[in-house]
Amino acid sequence: MKISIFFQLLPILLITSCSRYESPDFALVIHGGSGSISPESIPEEFRKYYTDVMLRALDTGYVLLKAGRSSLDAVEAAIIIMEDSPLFNAGKGAVFTHDGKNEMDASIMDGLTMNAGAVAAVGDIKNPITAARKVMEESEHVLLSGAGASKFAREHGIVMADSSYFFTERRWKALQDQLSRNKKNGTVGCVALDKNGNLAAGTSTGGMTNKLTGRIGDTPIIGAGNYANNKTCAVSATGHGEFLIRYTVAHDISALMEYKNLSLEEAAKQVIHEKLKKAGGDGGIIAVDREGNIAMEFNTTGMFRGYVTSDGKKEVLIFK
Repeated sequence: MKISIFFQLLPILLITSCSRYESPDFALVIHGGSGSISPESIPEEFRKYYTDVMLRALDTGYVLLKAGRSSLDAVEAAIIIMEDSPLFNAGKGAVFTHDGKNEMDASIMDGLTMNAGAVAAVGDIKNPITAARKVMEESEHVLLSGAGASKFAREHGIVMADSSYFFTERRWKALQDQLSRNKKNGTVGCVALDKNGNLAAGTSTGGMTNKLTGRIGDTPIIGAGNYANNKTCAVSATGHGEFLIRYTVAHDISALMEYKNLSLEEAAKQVIHEKLKKAGGDGGIIAVDREGNIAMEFNTTGMFRGYVTSDGKKEVLIFK
């Protein structure tokens, strides 16, 4: 009798349990570079320009994630907003090499498939992050550089741009000011967790002011400046690229989580504040793990950063 009643109630129990099921939370984090950033270096009236662009990037990614789009879609769209702004060192605002040219790098990684794509040393692709995704999805390669990357982009219908598009007076003056000092500059990046529990990371940069022509930093190097793995987290890095490459910073955070069972916060702090800082490297990371936990760690005086979560909580920060 009891068994019979159980089977009669089973459909109701199943319907009830399904109705209580909630999609995994989603989250999106962005950065616009780290470095010697202080209230004195960025006047209050100028901060609003940075904040507005970052809020627009967050809102763009949030709308896509809320609609059920993939973390890859959200990451690419958010980075495009920052690439199109002359305020950040990526796309339109890319800095100049020692020879007065723009050479940009970008990469993107899918935490579900562990597939990745990147472009390096490109000077005529309007949005390098889009080209990186195209390399990931429509080629057998991970990284294309220079003329080969540009040829691939044109053949796949990606918007190209003349060198004049990337010229901004602010960046040109920065080159003149730094010709003898080789000042390092920031990067833009985004990481996201979507409703399906998939992670993605993307990073885009113009490199460092006054860099040697042909210099490639950490941004297009998977595991150094960018990494995503559904088992652990998605990471986008910014800072002194040579150090980020040597210490494979992005992958190291994931590895500490996977092999030592550290939390995202513990792993990020250990890599950025202990390992990287001890080696003499300046920089920071943004990250999100498979449960939606967020990390925004840096060992410099500031990092342009922000996040938005599925409950609509949103914040943009610049200084410590």
